[in-house]
Amino acid sequence: MNREELHIALNSGRISKSQIDGLVKELQAAPQLAQTLYNEVLLEDKKGTFNASWTFDHLMRKELPYILPFIDDFVDGLSDLKSESCIRPIAHVCEMVSERYFKKKDPVFVQNISDKQLNKMVTSCFDWLIGPMNVAPKVFAMTSLYYLGLKFGWVHSELKLVLEDSYASGTTGYRNRAKKTLDKLAKLGV
Repeated sequence: MNREELHIALNSGRISKSQIDGLVKELQAAPQLAQTLYNEVLLEDKKGTFNASWTFDHLMRKELPYILPFIDDFVDGLSDLKSESCIRPIAHVCEMVSERYFKKKDPVFVQNISDKQLNKMVTSCFDWLIGPMNVAPKVFAMTSLYYLGLKFGWVHSELKLVLEDSYASGTTGYRNRAKKTLDKLAKLGV
């Protein structure tokens, strides 16, 4: 697969889960196209479609290290996303990156992601958490922020305030994750 074939596959109408799986298999053999795929996410955000973002999320589930060569572009693009159809899978990728960095302490991630890049993730995750999103991006954002707060101490106190403030008005899924996150924060003494 090359860039043009990827572009055509992503822009030929809505694609199915099985087509996504096929694309991911092809992309696993072509890691150099991961950044091209992310660029397609940024383009499709303006069109309100989500083939690229869904494909990107599924590729990152299998090959998260593919993000590292363009992690700067990835975090720089987070604040530009407007469509929730794109934000949801990208918020999930942020959660996976945060878990790999903080929970698993993967040396490849720890050595290749800077504090500046992590700070950009913090900003976008807070924007998604307090913005008018459905529950999934918020849940991914709060998990990312929990982990990011292990490096940036102020994040935990802000996260706690946001979760306490929004808990009562949240959906069942939101309240469930918020309670788990608040319990984790309490164990840390926040």
